[in-house]
Amino acid sequence: IVYIAVKARRVGGSTHQVPIKIGSTQGKTFIIRWLLGASQKRLGRNMAFKLSSELVDAAKGSGDAIRKKEETHRMTEANRTFVHFR
Repeated sequence: IVYIAVKARRVGGSTHQVPIKIGSTQGKTFIIRWLLGASQKRLGRNMAFKLSSELVDAAKGSGDAIRKKEETHRMTEANRTFVHFR
């Protein structure tokens, strides 16, 4: 698995979102952060129930955490032209 993210890099007078490759530990940290954030936004009884619901949705390929991952991938794909600013 290749973990990618975007990082704001100031070049000249403008700020570009530059795609960067990140390590597996940092990638897993992003995934956990997305899962917990999406779980906290859910309506439900308690955090355990909300987290388990989010994990089930992630396994099905839906849910806010998966949407956030796809959004990050779209952002890196859209900003491929700035990859030389790394």
